[in-house]
Amino acid sequence: MNELLTPAEMTQADALAIAGGVSGYHLMQRAGWAVARAARRLGPCRTLVLCGPGNNGGDGYAVARLLDGAGWPVRLAALAPPKPGTDAALVAAEWSGPTAPFTPAEAARADLVIDAVFGAGLARDVDGLVADTLAAARRILAIDTPSGVDGGTGAVRGRAAQAEITVTFFRRKPGHCLLPGRDLCGRIVLDDIGLPSAVLDQIQPQARANTPALWTLPVLPASTQKYARGYVSVLGSASMTGAAQLAAAAARHGGAGMVTIVAPGHAGRYSHVPAGLIVNDQPLDELLADKRRTTWVCGPGLGQDAARDALPKLLAAGRQVVADADALGAHAGHPEALRGAAVITPHEGEFAKLFGPSGTDRLGAARAAAKRVGTIVLLKGSDTVIAAPDGRAAINGTGTSALATAGAGDVLSGLVAALLAGGMPAWEAACAGAWLHGRAGELLGPGLVAEDLPVAIARAMRELRLE
Repeated sequence: MNELLTPAEMTQADALAIAGGVSGYHLMQRAGWAVARAARRLGPCRTLVLCGPGNNGGDGYAVARLLDGAGWPVRLAALAPPKPGTDAALVAAEWSGPTAPFTPAEAARADLVIDAVFGAGLARDVDGLVADTLAAARRILAIDTPSGVDGGTGAVRGRAAQAEITVTFFRRKPGHCLLPGRDLCGRIVLDDIGLPSAVLDQIQPQARANTPALWTLPVLPASTQKYARGYVSVLGSASMTGAAQLAAAAARHGGAGMVTIVAPGHAGRYSHVPAGLIVNDQPLDELLADKRRTTWVCGPGLGQDAARDALPKLLAAGRQVVADADALGAHAGHPEALRGAAVITPHEGEFAKLFGPSGTDRLGAARAAAKRVGTIVLLKGSDTVIAAPDGRAAINGTGTSALATAGAGDVLSGLVAALLAGGMPAWEAACAGAWLHGRAGELLGPGLVAEDLPVAIARAMRELRLE
């Protein structure tokens, strides 16, 4: 269930299910059951259900009735009544329990507030009475998304309060995976509530949560020799030699059978590299004559002038190129120069210099950038987005704040290059690289440094193969 549905796609899924004979009223009742189950795990307590006038509010009325029937002390506060004739109005008519004013004081009295005010398809900013009331709550269980969180982007529209648990239905939304929405949701509970998965065949969602279900690591026969496992070349320079070495180490541990640092005229600066890593000082033009050198990393520690000179040569030679760091900075404001690269891996600052700030919609910005340059874009961050020119996108969920350390990006570029060299298509290689990189950070935990990551990446790969 790694598909991510935008609010509009979720509305379409509901409509298709209802057109196929599923009762909208019963879907709302099942949503109420899902939320009530999550609430009951917290233990009986004084509960206030805050209901809006739409379907999210209808879910809230169902929850209130179910918890009241289970003996909970429940009161319901309605922002506005549902529109007559809607499923929400039918469910609201079944509530005969106590009501309360929709005020901050009432929220502050409750042990648990169930936020059924606005769902993922938020059409306006949340402020004033709604925002103040939710801010007064001590503990929140949100239905679909916390009110104020945009389900399509994860951005906060106006204000949003922190939820301890968010219960959502059928499929998650991008806003459940993108920051700050991901954090504001707290623990996410997903319930299918009976919608038929066949509706996805008509919707054809283009966004996914990045999991190993999207890709398969290369499996090579026992007879494989080192060149068949992939040949990765990393461009290096006389300065910042550590960046190239980190990328090369990641390529080696990521599965490449042969890894070379290419540093014309500067091989002496790499005199202390590991024994299995080759350093070559031949001119780039000569090395490009070797057809076995299929995959290159261009940018880490290279310098912008050198990157500006080397990248066109690599692309003209038809090589698979992972462009990072100085290869991106060298073309600030001119991203079309990156067309032909297999994968580009900008962080937020590099992305802004290339394409302009991503703003509140990282997913949309990454997709637009990928379409513009015809290249896989791996937009790094705590909520890394991988986007393809055809509109496919994945949001990565592995990782830790400990990965915010110098050199971690160089490791990622080398890992993606190794996966490319091993035969993975660029989309799959970028998704797998982001997932493995994040998982390696989780395995290491606090205190990690970039030099630790390559070995941890190999461990993460072994974990996958053992599952």
